[in-house]
Amino acid sequence: MCGIVGYIGPKPAAKFLLDGMSKLEYRGYDSAGIAVYDGNRINVEKSVGRLSSLEKKLDGRFPAGHVGIGHTRWATHGRPSDVNAHPHADCSGKFVVVHNGIIENYLHIKEQLIAKGHKFVSETDTEVVAHLLEEYYQGDFEAAVKKVLSEIEGSYALVFLSQHDPDKIICSKQDNPMVIGLGDGENFIASDIPAIINHTRKTYILSDGEVAVVTNDSVWVTNRQGVPVSKKVFEISWTAEAAEKGGYEHFMIKEIYEQPKAIRETMTGRLSKDDSTVLFDELKWTKEEAAAIKKIVITACGTAYHAGIVGKYYLEQLARLPVEVDIASEFRYRSPLVDSSTLAIVISQSGETSDTLAALKEAKRLGARTLAITNVVGSSIAREADQVIYTWAGPEIAVASTKAYTTQLVSLCLLALYIAKLRGAIDQAALQKIIRGLKNLPEQAHEILEDVEPIKTFATQYGFNEDVFFIGRSLDYAVALEGSLKLKEISYIHAEAYAAGELKHGTLALIIEGVPVIALATQTDVYEKTISNIQEVKARDAVIIGLGFKGDKNLQKYVDHAIFIPATEKHLAPILAVIPLQLLAYYAAVTRGCDVDKPRNLAKSVTVE
Repeated sequence: MCGIVGYIGPKPAAKFLLDGMSKLEYRGYDSAGIAVYDGNRINVEKSVGRLSSLEKKLDGRFPAGHVGIGHTRWATHGRPSDVNAHPHADCSGKFVVVHNGIIENYLHIKEQLIAKGHKFVSETDTEVVAHLLEEYYQGDFEAAVKKVLSEIEGSYALVFLSQHDPDKIICSKQDNPMVIGLGDGENFIASDIPAIINHTRKTYILSDGEVAVVTNDSVWVTNRQGVPVSKKVFEISWTAEAAEKGGYEHFMIKEIYEQPKAIRETMTGRLSKDDSTVLFDELKWTKEEAAAIKKIVITACGTAYHAGIVGKYYLEQLARLPVEVDIASEFRYRSPLVDSSTLAIVISQSGETSDTLAALKEAKRLGARTLAITNVVGSSIAREADQVIYTWAGPEIAVASTKAYTTQLVSLCLLALYIAKLRGAIDQAALQKIIRGLKNLPEQAHEILEDVEPIKTFATQYGFNEDVFFIGRSLDYAVALEGSLKLKEISYIHAEAYAAGELKHGTLALIIEGVPVIALATQTDVYEKTISNIQEVKARDAVIIGLGFKGDKNLQKYVDHAIFIPATEKHLAPILAVIPLQLLAYYAAVTRGCDVDKPRNLAKSVTVE
């Protein structure tokens, strides 16, 4: 995945493609490429690195032609390299495709195509689409594309170009954005509006399952069965800068709203269709390998460290293994007790966090098996670890991490279930219950994001307080830590999180009249104790904002305000509960006039000790 562009019209296609791709650089990428039909053949040029690397490779000799497609890649399958960059072609070079998303069944398709004599050159899932198109083509480009779409499974935004039928570009989407810009004698294709906003403000926004045939003077949209679809023109009213943020005021709020999709992507291909098991093709552990693990250590920094604390609960409660969680900057200085029976899990959104990388190397030196959970394919941590689980959250631009955190939690939950199944630590009914809950998460996250007005009100009402406290027990305490970090790092409010049971051990001295206390109460096994702690705080005249499950009328009796999330299995509550806390931090920062995306003194990736 990352950025897609396409052009068909009277002007040089390469110029638009490179310009459009430059408008998508804010999304983050590791390689780039273009494909242009010159009247005789499709010329593909691509390069690892920034767009400047591709331009240097072209050295001013842009491919000639008036129809083409381009892509900036954020790696999901296969390391960043020239050969893994998009566009991808078939054996003949007559079919070319660019793709955002994940083809879940690509390995099965690839094996079948190899058996039929197809030669693959990349490590990507996308290349199977080009070869599949070659396999199905029988003189009708559109019919072949629709047959391909009926064969592949997963999420995608796909754009197809064929040397056999170069007067059209075909595109389709499922769970990934696709926009068609309408011009005068020319038309444009993009995954995001910034790529086309300087050329047209009239667009079609494709919906899932739609297929568009784009020529220089027409756009014909059908569903996958060929039934015509009537599209309304969407007029872009945003500025170019606003368009980069999808119409949102800041990248952070955009990325908060991207969480339903990011959660879905992280689970893609990792849950069986019958809800019976977790699949990790990238691990392929045996029961013996899982049984050999005697202890797990998790190490990370900042938000990723908080994800690790949730992971400790998951792995201990579900897989029944002892787990230690360490801040990465402390791990290697305490002479950790790590050996060959230890699984060391390191978590880093960027895969470049200096302290986490150093902790990983120390764990390896001590003989531990190492597993990285990261968002960036080919990153230093991904290369150093024995094995990797990618979160597939997509690029995260805002300094304050949001969708990276929730996808780290999903990955950790999947891992805990995977190990628990291999070790026989979980019964099938319990496993299936959690898997069904995981599958509901994207829609439940979307439900939370549909009603943010109460959270905006709280942020406006309490945004100028200088102190805020968060309390919770069990997994709620782990989420409280992340909620506190979000609030302090972008709003500069002094915020602290405490295990609710620790109130009597000093914390109550800080609770005074009017101070806001955010109390999480989603864990049923400690619910009554949490209510008791809320009453203790309320007795000191604090203002209590409670967070619980919808339908919890009891919670409302003891708090001043309540935020409710959809009911879910207790292990999955952190994934949903953090979203209102992210929103609360965001709107508090907006209320205080803070620079939300670039908070003072902080960087997105900490690459120095």
